[in-house]
Amino acid sequence: MFAIRHDWTTSEILDLLRLPLLDLVYQAQTVHRHYHPPNQIQLATLLSVKTGGCAEDCGYCPQSGHYETSVHPQAVMDVEAVVAKAKQAKALGASRFCMGWAWREIREGPAFEAMLEMVRQVRAIGLETCVTAGMLTATQAKRLAAAGLTAYNHNLDTSPEFYNQIVTTRTYAERLQTLDYVRQSGIRVCCGGIIGMGETLTDRARMLEVLATFNPHPESVPINALVAVAGTPLADRPPIDPLDLVRMCATARILMPQAKVRLSAGRTQLSREAQVLCFLAGANSIFYGETLLTTPNPERDADRQLLADIGATVLEPHRS
Repeated sequence: MFAIRHDWTTSEILDLLRLPLLDLVYQAQTVHRHYHPPNQIQLATLLSVKTGGCAEDCGYCPQSGHYETSVHPQAVMDVEAVVAKAKQAKALGASRFCMGWAWREIREGPAFEAMLEMVRQVRAIGLETCVTAGMLTATQAKRLAAAGLTAYNHNLDTSPEFYNQIVTTRTYAERLQTLDYVRQSGIRVCCGGIIGMGETLTDRARMLEVLATFNPHPESVPINALVAVAGTPLADRPPIDPLDLVRMCATARILMPQAKVRLSAGRTQLSREAQVLCFLAGANSIFYGETLLTTPNPERDADRQLLADIGATVLEPHRS
């Protein structure tokens, strides 16, 4: 039951997703306690370093330059401002600091040099450091590793079969290539997906199958619920059933026992009780702060109160 596997099949994963919910959560919590402290939650803070104007046409994203949304392009933040935000995040309890650039791919030149310096300085203050900035090359991955980057985020979003219904400006194979460069460089992989975009249960299983057949598994698996934003093609999608998110967290925990399962976008749609069910199902990290790039997130005080009320402990930042 506790073995690490990389040969999961679609049918096996569908069987898990269709289990009675209490049985599924029990199995996931059992696996979780074998590999992780049972009550520990990691707080991660996500900052948009470069906002808007992205060349990709991801149908869920208000930062795409293809759509008219309330998000307007903003200049790249300077190194000092980003490091100041990281220090604030650490003071407020975060142990992981994630930085996002709304790019199709990392751009060489001064912008990339600034990214490397941000990574060095954020690591120096004792935080795990994650970057998400689209596609990268093998050389860029090696330079980020040398700068001390902990993890690179590059989500699959959905199944290979449903992917071209959501994104047409980049292929699934290109996503997988970027992840391969990240893994080869020695940087940890942060990779998950989104539910609520119109996909089927089989699509959800297939996305998890791709992740769970990586060897090794991603060290971090963000599970997102769609935040429907006006102006994007998915603006009219109805909210997910919160129990579907619980099922995804539980199944991800069973498939990838050692990963951090990150309860990510869409938490503002969840009650306190639904979030606790996700923790019971094996989620052991949340994004902490009032925004996730450009979409709302629960207030810090509310998160702290929730964690206190359930007796959870917070993974402490490393000392500088």
